[in-house]
Amino acid sequence: MFRMLLIGAVAAVSMAAGPARSAETGTAIFAGGCFWCVESDFDKVKGVTSTVSGYIGGTTDNPTYENHVAGGHREAVEISYDPSVVSYAELLKTFFRTVDPTDAGGQFCDRGPSYTTAVYTLDAAQADEAATAAADAAAQLGTKIATEIIPAPEFWPAEDYHQDYHDKNPIRYTYYRRACGRDGVVGRLWGEQADYGLTK
Repeated sequence: MFRMLLIGAVAAVSMAAGPARSAETGTAIFAGGCFWCVESDFDKVKGVTSTVSGYIGGTTDNPTYENHVAGGHREAVEISYDPSVVSYAELLKTFFRTVDPTDAGGQFCDRGPSYTTAVYTLDAAQADEAATAAADAAAQLGTKIATEIIPAPEFWPAEDYHQDYHDKNPIRYTYYRRACGRDGVVGRLWGEQADYGLTK
């Protein structure tokens, strides 16, 4: 709800097309609360070639920003990456250290199921690596991890105005991120490990 106030006239109805992928490109899908923030974080990871904000996990087709919550979808980001530069395991480590994986009710100021954390896996190997990463995060934090690990259903790209929001609307994005308290919570939770893998 807080974020809705920032969107205003920026909204557009067209959908963003997913990037073309080669055989040498890996794909990861992470839900980490606000997809603007997850996209912004992974754009700072060496080896990531593209990020797409979208919706996943619900029961309706062609979800939109206005109806994805009612359809049971999470906000998520589809990440394309070069496996010769960064591994899926490293992306998982970054993911867990840029969110609060202990929060089962949402992320930071954004509350509700659509903002909860999840790793959507594309095959058995990703599922095994995600389980290992979650166990490592639990051991590091000394507490239970709320992040779900789920086989990926169809990923639906979000509207164009959500893509690269941090670049298109830097003032609004920076205000939102600071007001939501994301960086402060992650820093207190993870300490020196916070924002692992992000280039400054």
